[in-house]
Amino acid sequence: MTTLARRGRPRSEDADGRILRAAQDLLTERGYDKFAIDEVAARAGVAKTTLYRRWPTKDHLLVALVARIQEEVEVADTGDLRRDLTVYLTAVATGLDRMRRVGRTAAGEADRSAGVVAELVAAAARHPDVGDAVRGLFARRNTLPLRLLDHARERGALPPGTSSEVLFDQLAGALYYRLLITGAPIGADYVEELVDQVLTGATTPHPERT
Repeated sequence: MTTLARRGRPRSEDADGRILRAAQDLLTERGYDKFAIDEVAARAGVAKTTLYRRWPTKDHLLVALVARIQEEVEVADTGDLRRDLTVYLTAVATGLDRMRRVGRTAAGEADRSAGVVAELVAAAARHPDVGDAVRGLFARRNTLPLRLLDHARERGALPPGTSSEVLFDQLAGALYYRLLITGAPIGADYVEELVDQVLTGATTPHPERT
């Protein structure tokens, strides 16, 4: 089994680690609205100027936090594409569900708010620099599942003309659509069905391709 190397912002100074751990704790406790960057600095034991030099707003800090969380999710390449995609996307879906619930202890199954994810999407739309940070984050992270799909095509598990980018857009896009638009559950059962149907569609011969 191959575990594809993680890509992303290098974990550097000890201060960065303390800041991101403090940010995750505070976000979990308070949610987006009550997340205060000055309190993160206090909890991390760093000067506010140290934090602001790295991340000038809470949205920049939260993008960095999301990147750190994503780095912890492995993308394994075992040779079983269906299984590898299901495991990876289930981990992604679990993380998205966790992020939508942070700071909202009373949130039940009927609560369909997208939570922090929606806030970051809105911030990315409002502020070009935050948008650049979000796009950079996903561009770096998506190299891993795209490489997984490239390998599958190279060994014949996907048809030669399959676009890794389009196929991954179908998979990841469905998760975010349910999270941000419909609010429907994105649990393991949904992920398994999604992967099955997308791969079935990708591997079924089409007249124009023969």
